[in-house]
Amino acid sequence: MNAQPPTRAVRDLTGMLVRAAHVMTIRLTAALAEIDSSPRAHCVLFHAMQAERTQIQLAELADLDKTTMVVTIDELERDGLAERRPSSVDRRARIITVTPAGEDLVRRGQEIVDRVHAEVMGFLPQGERAEFVSALARLVEGEFATQVASEKPVRRRREATV
Repeated sequence: MNAQPPTRAVRDLTGMLVRAAHVMTIRLTAALAEIDSSPRAHCVLFHAMQAERTQIQLAELADLDKTTMVVTIDELERDGLAERRPSSVDRRARIITVTPAGEDLVRRGQEIVDRVHAEVMGFLPQGERAEFVSALARLVEGEFATQVASEKPVRRRREATV
């Protein structure tokens, strides 16, 4: 027996955001593969170039768990794109430094990321683009800037490796 689900009072915001994020990640993954990079590597290297940051700080900015962050930095080091070094401020802390090869990859990657973002924004009417970005920024910089506590951990979908 199939019962009728309740009528939605508002559109499925969670479903739409999850779908949009997933499709965007796939587009970025495919595009960054042109230069043998990935959205995760680009994000970590980009934030590491901005300031002297520890692995933990970069993990927070990239929204990665500790295990994934360690694997990511190991890969970036192996590929000659980043190095772990002692902090100039706290000798106990290790920071992630981007190598010249990593800096070049980030510059090339940012051109690709900007291109993909422009392509996606092109699907919206010109008059809605700035409003969309502004509204999304207000959400992620406001209400969504910090996570709420949850007794049950939320697991992310595992990214497929290519």
